[in-house]
Amino acid sequence: MTAGRRGLIEGALRRANVLGLVALSLFVAIGLARRLPEAPGVALAAAATALTGGLLIDRLDTRFLLPSAVLGTVGVAVLGDNRASYVSWFAVCVFAAWCVLGGRGWEGLAYWAGSLALFAAEWLVAEESDPGWAAWMAGTTFTVCAAALVRHEIGLVKQLREAQAGLAERTRAQERNRIARDLHDVIAHTLTVSLLHVTSARLAVEHEPEDAARSLAEAERLGRQSLDEVRSIVGLMGTPADDGTAAPVHGIGEVTDLVDGFRRAGADVTLTIAGDLGLLPATTGSVVYRILQEALTNAAKHAAGRRTVVRLATAPERVELVVDTAGAPGAVTGVGRGTPGMRERAAALGGHCTAGPCDVGWRVHAWLPLGPAPEVAAT
Repeated sequence: MTAGRRGLIEGALRRANVLGLVALSLFVAIGLARRLPEAPGVALAAAATALTGGLLIDRLDTRFLLPSAVLGTVGVAVLGDNRASYVSWFAVCVFAAWCVLGGRGWEGLAYWAGSLALFAAEWLVAEESDPGWAAWMAGTTFTVCAAALVRHEIGLVKQLREAQAGLAERTRAQERNRIARDLHDVIAHTLTVSLLHVTSARLAVEHEPEDAARSLAEAERLGRQSLDEVRSIVGLMGTPADDGTAAPVHGIGEVTDLVDGFRRAGADVTLTIAGDLGLLPATTGSVVYRILQEALTNAAKHAAGRRTVVRLATAPERVELVVDTAGAPGAVTGVGRGTPGMRERAAALGGHCTAGPCDVGWRVHAWLPLGPAPEVAAT
C-alpha cells in the first residue's frame, strides 16, 4: 500500500474514531448495566478493558490496532457472559470495522476469523443451544464486508485525486509551453521584421528620408503591436481581467496581412492560396498562421534577401502549408524553440510539420487534418 493511500485511510479512521468510541461506550455501558448486579468487580474490570482497547486504537499507531482490538474484545467477551442476547456483543462489530478500515489487509481478515471462532466457542460452551450466535457471526461478517467496501471506496477516491492532480499539472505544463511558444513567435517575428525596417531606414536616411521615415514608423507600429500582444499573453498567466478581454488569436484570415508585412520590410515573399480557407476551423487556422509566421521569420533572419515561396492549399480532409526558401540548407532553421514549436503545434491537432533541406534550399512542410478540434489545442 502506498504511503499516500495509507495516509488517506488513516485519516478516515481518525474521523470515524469519535463515532466508534461513542458506539463502543454505549454498548459497553449497556453490558455493564446488565452484568454489574451479578459480579460488580468482574463487570467493572471487563468494561475498563473493553474501553481501554478502544482508546488505544484511537491514540496509538495503527501498527498496534489488532492487539488493541483483541484486548478490547476480551473485555467484551467477559461482559457478554456467554449470553447471545446481550447487546454488548455489538462492540465486536465496532472492533471489526476498525480493523478493516485502519489495519493492514490481513489484520481485518485475522480479526474476522478470530471473532467467528469466539462466537463458535461461545456457542459450543453455552448451556443451551442458542441460534443467536449465528446471528452475531452473520452480523460481524456483514460489518467486515461493509467496512471493506468503504475502504475500497476510500482507495478509489485517493486514486481519483492523484489522477486529477496529475491532469492539472499536465494542463499547467501544456499552458506554460503554449505561452512560451506564443511569446517566442511574437517577439521573434516583431524583432526580425522591425530589424528589416530599421536596416532599410538606415540605408535610405541620406538619399530617401521619406522612405526612411516610413520604415521607422512601421517598425514603431510593429513594436507597439508586439508589446500589446505580449501583455495580453502574459496576462493569461494571472487572473483574467474583469472586462473579459483575452489575448488576440491570429487566424487564417490574417495570413495575407502577415505576408504583406514581410514584403513591406523588404522580404521577397510570394504567396499562393488554393482552396477555400473559410473551411478551416479557427484552431487550425491559428496554427497555420503561427507556423507560417515562424517559417517566414526564420527565412528573413537566416536567409535575408533570398526568395521565399509560400503555398497554402486546402482539401476536403486537410490543409497543407509549404514554405520554400532559397537559402543554403541548414542555414534557415537557426536555433531555439522555433522549429520544435512548429512541430508541437501541428502534433497538437493530429498533423505533422517537417523542416529540412530540399532542392530549392530549405522547406517547411506542415500538414493538418480538418477534423474536429481537440479539447486542448495549441494556438
